[in-house]
Amino acid sequence: MKTHLKSTVIAATISAFALPAFASEEVKIGVPSWTGAQAIAHVLGEVVSSRIGGTVEYVPGNNATIFQAMDQGKGDIDVHPDVWLPNQESFTKKYVDEAGTVTLSSNPYQGNQGFCVTQDFGAKMNITDIADLGRPDVAMAMDSDGNGKGEMWIGAPGWASANVNEVKTRDYGLLDFIEPIRAEEAVKTARIKDSIAKGEGYAFYCYKPHAVWFMFDVQMLSEPTFDPAKYTMVQPSDDADWYEKSMVATKDALKDVQIAWSNSLEDRSPAIAEFFANFALTADDVSGLAFEISANGVDPADAAKAWVAANSDRVDGWLGL
Repeated sequence: MKTHLKSTVIAATISAFALPAFASEEVKIGVPSWTGAQAIAHVLGEVVSSRIGGTVEYVPGNNATIFQAMDQGKGDIDVHPDVWLPNQESFTKKYVDEAGTVTLSSNPYQGNQGFCVTQDFGAKMNITDIADLGRPDVAMAMDSDGNGKGEMWIGAPGWASANVNEVKTRDYGLLDFIEPIRAEEAVKTARIKDSIAKGEGYAFYCYKPHAVWFMFDVQMLSEPTFDPAKYTMVQPSDDADWYEKSMVATKDALKDVQIAWSNSLEDRSPAIAEFFANFALTADDVSGLAFEISANGVDPADAAKAWVAANSDRVDGWLGL
């Protein structure tokens, strides 16, 4: 009896010392505006909170804000959930390659980006290629505000891809016919729905993975095959004259998309940093999550919780169980 009591006291003492260390695992997750990033951010947070027992805080921010916070290493923002390369290469070169303050995951999924129209509009106007948007009849069909140019959503404010698309619109010779629009992604989604309901034309930046492929019947337009000789992109974070110094007249190469986290996290929350190093999703995973959020109106936290519960074996693998 005494031996049992002594063992119980020792176990309780060990637990008492272990709990504060376990509870100290905490992370602040950056949340960019696009749906896929929101989905991944909440999957990361759900695993940390439900499986590691850590504390999670979600911090909205654009790419520049998130990378700067990770670089500073003070715990204001610890992780970027959806780094698209080479779109965000200016940030990874600065903070991963040069400063060495941020770690980039070695488990990417593949992304594809371009420009889309709805299938009905494409069939009606015989639109298959990006050059078709420069036809006067197509531009007129896409002109909803009467200014003589068709509107095309190129991305949200702060997106590196929106800068690329602005340059592309110019270098594809579309500026006389197309007005590039920057707005939050929810505006684009609402506009697609409205254009379908009204039978109007609309073109927009699109990418895979994304919920839009489950939400609407859309088609990606062909572009000139990727040619590095015709793809020189300078981001605003690198040069104030980025627009004049850039030239993009070709389709983007397929993307590697992964998470990135502050190196300081390894000292502050080592279990979370180890989990991040093992974390991996597929493009289909992200599209499915984004569809639940965008189309079905599921809260990102609830969508992530359901996904983690349904994929416990994969989560176990990330955690080394």
